[in-house]
Amino acid sequence: MSTEAKPFLKWAGGKGQLLSQLEQHLPDDLGEHELTYIEPFVGGGAMLFYMLQRFPNIKRAVINDVNTYLITAYRVIKDSPDDLIERLADLEQQYFALESEEAKKTFYLQARGIFNDEKLDDIDRSKYLIFLNRTCFNGLYRVNAKGKFNVPFGRHMRPTICNIEVIKADSQVLNRLDVVILNGDFEQTCDYMSDDYNFFYFDPPYRPLNATSSFNSYSKEEFNDDEQIRLRDYCAFLNDKPNVKWMLSNADCTAKNPDDTFFEELYAAFNISRVYASRAINANPSKRGKLTELLIKNYE
Repeated sequence: MSTEAKPFLKWAGGKGQLLSQLEQHLPDDLGEHELTYIEPFVGGGAMLFYMLQRFPNIKRAVINDVNTYLITAYRVIKDSPDDLIERLADLEQQYFALESEEAKKTFYLQARGIFNDEKLDDIDRSKYLIFLNRTCFNGLYRVNAKGKFNVPFGRHMRPTICNIEVIKADSQVLNRLDVVILNGDFEQTCDYMSDDYNFFYFDPPYRPLNATSSFNSYSKEEFNDDEQIRLRDYCAFLNDKPNVKWMLSNADCTAKNPDDTFFEELYAAFNISRVYASRAINANPSKRGKLTELLIKNYE
């Protein structure tokens, strides 16, 4: 496979820039066992594709997300990559044929309306998801209270919309082993653990650093502090299992407010580290840059 498998979408909070740091925090014995890898908040999949290519001892992977359309796209890329490529390439050609920014904006808004309001088969749904992601403002996925995608046009004239090599590489990796693709609550992933060695990586919607910094509207359901506490309880439940190690990423709230020790108190029983992340998704360029993020583990 000449092209490395990697995220087919740009996703807020994606871990592509952090992989080298995350690797340093993986369990030392991760390559020594027949392994089940579980990611309850798969998002764009940077960590997923890295792990599946880095650890050949992974015999089964379980991925989950609450975003139905995102999970549909994973299933389509796994099962029907050629059909997706054909339809997405046609949409890309239509977009590129438009010469003015205004015409492209009109085309984008029409595609957004189709995505939101029309009944589509899974391949067309995924086609429009990828198209909108590549042509919208900053590659965001955001929905309103009714669950409608509402990100404005991004003024991209010739973005890479149909990346044939990446779609094929991702499909090959997802078909190389047993990959279970779930759509629902993160707690359901415990039903798919093996009796051997399980490693969970949690990348939930981050707790916002302030009232205007939240990008966790991936679905109309809010991932608030009660949900963060429920996730901690799930991690504590997993910690009592003899064959489970887990690692979790979240915002470092103390970087913005030293008195906001929400996570330090919540995960006091576990190992807390900090890593440096580049945040590129912000409407204000002056607010993009390096921030610390928390990395929490149930092992040393």
